[in-house]
Amino acid sequence: MIKTANIGTADRVIRILIGIALAAYAYANLAGPWSSVAYAVAGVLVVTALMRFCPAYRLVGASTCKVSR
Repeated sequence: MIKTANIGTADRVIRILIGIALAAYAYANLAGPWSSVAYAVAGVLVVTALMRFCPAYRLVGASTCKVSR
């Protein structure tokens, strides 16, 4: 199965910034299991941004990529 990109540039930038901010917040302010949850969410955001593919978008049929015709 070929995964086509479904995350646009603006969405990628926002995901990376939120992921970095969440990881920094978890490092500075959270303890215990909440920090692990925050790191996991931050990791998912950054990885999906770098891969330009979001499985949740695929499930609902969404895409923030511009379609070239």
